[in-house]
Amino acid sequence: MEWEAPVRVGTSVHELLRAKILTGELEPGSRLAIPAIAKELGVSRSPVRDAVLQLVREGLAVEEFNRGAVVHTPPRAALVSLYHAREALEGMAARLAAAAITTSALDQLDAVLREHEAVDPDDFSRHIELDARFHRLIRDAAASPVLLRMLEEIQGQVIVAMRSTNVTVGVRGAASDHRAIFEALARHDPDASERAARAHISRLTGILRDPDGTGT
Repeated sequence: MEWEAPVRVGTSVHELLRAKILTGELEPGSRLAIPAIAKELGVSRSPVRDAVLQLVREGLAVEEFNRGAVVHTPPRAALVSLYHAREALEGMAARLAAAAITTSALDQLDAVLREHEAVDPDDFSRHIELDARFHRLIRDAAASPVLLRMLEEIQGQVIVAMRSTNVTVGVRGAASDHRAIFEALARHDPDASERAARAHISRLTGILRDPDGTGT
């Protein structure tokens, strides 16, 4: 890999490490050893250090005594709190999107939803990818830069939560939840869109709370 300039190096290292965390290649608890990463990538330690610090700021890594930075393993209580915040934010995004969403955006949502409905129930990685795409389209349609920034800031932690806990059980029902959200958006019904989006996240929050993964 060729590195063009220090700023670009830092950005590239951050993007690479973030992608490895979000795809599960770097599992929760994995050490982010700066010398080893720098050697592997063929770059100096400085951009790697900057990238790791950025991951810590994003909540994707945490500094541990005598270990340095490791991929964060968020406690269940923290994930539940995260999902409570996400419920409110995704609900508002859906409400705003209902009033402004275009035919083109609805077509894109429908295409993602149909693809999601056809995915193997056990293909969790694909479910997570399509779930993220669906919600990103709604966030874009909401046309609220502040709301988008807030949701993007927690999106990485949401994906880690989905991969590292029994919330993966809930992805099997996500397409059905998404269908309800889509239908409300297609009717341009803000109240129904917000209710459907909040119900979707609330269901996942219930699964996070329940060690058995039943959500009851």
